[in-house]
Amino acid sequence: MGRRVCHDERLPMKRVLTPQEIPPDVQEKGAAWQRRRAGFDPAAHAAELYAVFQEILRVPEAEWDNRTSLRAILARFPKDGRGFYSKPDLIAGYRHLTAEGDLDEDPLLMQRIRMKPMRTQSGVAPVTVLTAPAGCPGQCIFCPDDWRMPKSYIYDEPGCQRAERDGFDPYAQTLGRIRAFESIGHTANKVELLILGGTWSAYSRDYREWFVRRCFDAMNAAGDPDYTDAPDLAAAQRVNAAAAHRNVGLVVETRPDWVTPQEIVHLRRLGVTKVQIGVQSLDDEILALNKRGHDVVAVRAALGLLRTAGFKIQLHWMPNLYGATPEKDRADFARFFEDPAIRPDELKIYPCSLIAGTELYERYLAGEYRPYTLEELVDLLATVKPAIPPYTRVNRLFRDIPARHIEAGVRASNLREVVQAELVRRGQRCGCIRCREVKRRQVSPNEVELRDFVYDTDLTREHFLHFVTHAAHDEPGLIAGFLRLSLPHTPRTGSRAFLDEIAGSAMIREVHVYGPALSVGSDSAGEAQHSGLGSRLLDEARRISREAGFRRISVIAATGTRLYYVARGFEEGDLYLSGDV
Repeated sequence: MGRRVCHDERLPMKRVLTPQEIPPDVQEKGAAWQRRRAGFDPAAHAAELYAVFQEILRVPEAEWDNRTSLRAILARFPKDGRGFYSKPDLIAGYRHLTAEGDLDEDPLLMQRIRMKPMRTQSGVAPVTVLTAPAGCPGQCIFCPDDWRMPKSYIYDEPGCQRAERDGFDPYAQTLGRIRAFESIGHTANKVELLILGGTWSAYSRDYREWFVRRCFDAMNAAGDPDYTDAPDLAAAQRVNAAAAHRNVGLVVETRPDWVTPQEIVHLRRLGVTKVQIGVQSLDDEILALNKRGHDVVAVRAALGLLRTAGFKIQLHWMPNLYGATPEKDRADFARFFEDPAIRPDELKIYPCSLIAGTELYERYLAGEYRPYTLEELVDLLATVKPAIPPYTRVNRLFRDIPARHIEAGVRASNLREVVQAELVRRGQRCGCIRCREVKRRQVSPNEVELRDFVYDTDLTREHFLHFVTHAAHDEPGLIAGFLRLSLPHTPRTGSRAFLDEIAGSAMIREVHVYGPALSVGSDSAGEAQHSGLGSRLLDEARRISREAGFRRISVIAATGTRLYYVARGFEEGDLYLSGDV
């Protein structure tokens, strides 16, 4: 087993870059973007935009094509006689005209002019921020080490460019992403905050608390321009519980050998609800060859602590590591679900990318490593995906590394689509959550049925309660909402040994109802989020817990969802909310 770094050892880092530290090209890109955003006056284009909107609304639903219809209309109404109105221009114009009373609010119009509906169709706005450059306790041979970035990240990945432009300032990054969502027509009132940057637990505690507080400050300030800095994290969280832009999930990433009882408590103090773990492989030989610094025993121990504390668990898997073969990778992937101690809620599949400057690249040049071909990788992924159980969501199939940095092997950014096409060719389908989400379909309560998929881990019995569309639909079995209920086998198992607050409780680890992101308190007829599915899931979780002999049930809640649970009979405790079953 790899050495566990003493938690008094902390990585050197910079909180916020000075303007002098930010490369000139990055500064210019940021300045140009700001000029484009600030340079458009919708009032000066009101007549033209009104005409555009009328033309958009004239197109019947059956004839509207998201790829071509809008562009064809914009071509007839050139901006300043020469160019196209951008989607931020259209959104700004829509808001101006509705505010002036010249245009009625129209959900259909907003839907047609809004950019990238996929971003918020799961019900929340994902806001990703990056921690300051720092070292890493790991020595993985495949990991790039760009001095400008946290280890494993590359300077020209899209999220990294935004972070560098903002000097890695958590406030600027968070507020900028919220404003960006709003500028293209999305509602960002429900924010899932994803804090990336390597091994979160290896940063100093002071830095982590400061970073999270400033993210909360930004969410609070987004809805209240008079808001000022909170004196501490707890104060910022109290404001956010009822803020216009609430945090409904907080995600960090770390290594399995850095998950300790002390870290579990600190993660909850920060408001963390989901932890990403870079497992990469469940083969000890492969882990050793790639210098991961931990073994599978450490993975099992970390997941046991996280699961029994209520966290949602997302694991990373890397096929094509040094020493792997497609046959070994197929066996490795099976372990994620055959091993009761693993069985993740979510999975990111990151095929190993060959990056110059890494030890793996040197082994490649020496003829000791061969990247998979596209055909080999597609065959591997199309073989393993149908075996994914219904309680797991596959979030990614390829990391967003610019192709020019990949020296050899697969560079296809559309790998998910290629794999999906191969599954169709084989007459198979993936049963993971992402492939079965109801997304933007209109669903009423009488069109869904409740199912319970029960499975055991080494320390718990898990109930994946989910509402699915029934056979009245063309595509039966689409998920409209779900709840993860965790029942520990023994009261003092895993984190329950030191978290007295939840020692004897059933645990709700996640509640999620699908639908486009809406403003807090808003309604949308037919959307799954506002059909009472969440309350029905909670009632069923209580019933199952009661029949299993539990008298109390707890919830691991994000700051911005606390009031939701309080309204449904839960009481706030130190780190969790709890109520009678």
